Amino acid sequence: MEYLKFILYGLIQGLTEFIPVSSTAHLKVVSYFLGFDDPGASLSATIQIGSVLAIAWYFRNDILNFKSQSSKKFIYYLLHERLLRSILIGTIPIVLLGGSIKLLVPYFFDNVLRSNLSIALVSLIMAFFMYLADSSKTGSINIKNHNYSDSFLIGFFQAFAIFPGVSRSGVTISSALISGWERKDAAKFSFLLGMPAISIAAVVEFISSFNEFFSLGFLPLLVGLITTFLTSLLAIDFLLKYISTNGLKIFIIYRVIFSVVILLNS
Repeated sequence: MEYLKFILYGLIQGLTEFIPVSSTAHLKVVSYFLGFDDPGASLSATIQIGSVLAIAWYFRNDILNFKSQSSKKFIYYLLHERLLRSILIGTIPIVLLGGSIKLLVPYFFDNVLRSNLSIALVSLIMAFFMYLADSSKTGSINIKNHNYSDSFLIGFFQAFAIFPGVSRSGVTISSALISGWERKDAAKFSFLLGMPAISIAAVVEFISSFNEFFSLGFLPLLVGLITTFLTSLLAIDFLLKYISTNGLKIFIIYRVIFSVVILLNS
């Protein structure tokens, strides 16, 4: 049963981290309906490491296109590569907001925003935001020609993903589309921007809940991470191909249905 539970967590995390429907909301709500324990913010953040590894593997050619350079040139690349600076700039808002809440009100999410009612209402708001994004004209901004102000704006919206039900990929892709990004590059930048944000969240949660992890079996957790990694790869590949021609409509409809089901059962 313990292995089955972690496989479930891995499947939900991997499939919903990159598809814009909110992984945190699904980990909480699906576990509730199936009679499993809510994994909580700490375990949720930890198995997200599998999603980070999936991004790194999927975009390994983009990330390692400088692998033949010397170490000196490698450091220069890290400091001067435009895309990396954009990702750094876009990560600042979520670090500031998430860090402030974690320090000042550490149990805010567990006590207030992880309720089914809150998740349903937030999901409905996000459905409307995604509808606005999907209805906006396809722009010409992409990874190659975007400005740092573009990355900061997307990063600003990414900060709201700390609230369960928002969806990090949903809010970043939507804000990019509203700002005039091309669909496929909006999704790609969203995934790359997620690497530091998800990693930082995992590290912070692991440190703050270090003692809790001794109660978890190592092998079940490993199975959960592997499941997350594999399903994340499928989700990334699917969304990059799907969103280019189909937009966000199916995810908007799903969010509304998901919210209504939660409200009817709350």
